[in-house]
Amino acid sequence: MTSYAVEIPEDSPVFGQTRGAFASFGYSAAVRTGDLLFIPGTVGRRADGVIADTIEEQTEIAIRRIEEILRLEKLDLSALVDVTSYHVDIHEHMAGFLAAKKRLITRQPYPGWSLIGISGLASPGLLIEIRATAAYPS
Repeated sequence: MTSYAVEIPEDSPVFGQTRGAFASFGYSAAVRTGDLLFIPGTVGRRADGVIADTIEEQTEIAIRRIEEILRLEKLDLSALVDVTSYHVDIHEHMAGFLAAKKRLITRQPYPGWSLIGISGLASPGLLIEIRATAAYPS
């Protein structure tokens, strides 16, 4: 089975200067293998590298990053089949997370989605990380 990494263009307005994290941490923005696209954890860091202040904005940024990766592969958010989100202070931030998610994930059938509470993420101030798997049309 052939696999390839999805490359984020240097001039990406969605990823901006945060694009360098892929090389720094040694991972791909996404990897396609067969009919599946695996998108590793995306976070709520703005294109200028600043972490958004609220869970709503962090959730929106993370989902918009996933959406941009899907767009590069000629897919959209409806291609998502499985999503896992990792939440710092999950009970405190659930309402804000759900509000942003409901604004952006609107097509049924909805993907399977697991929510996991954690004690922290890679950078102080990050409240959410979202990883996803999408399927290409047959």
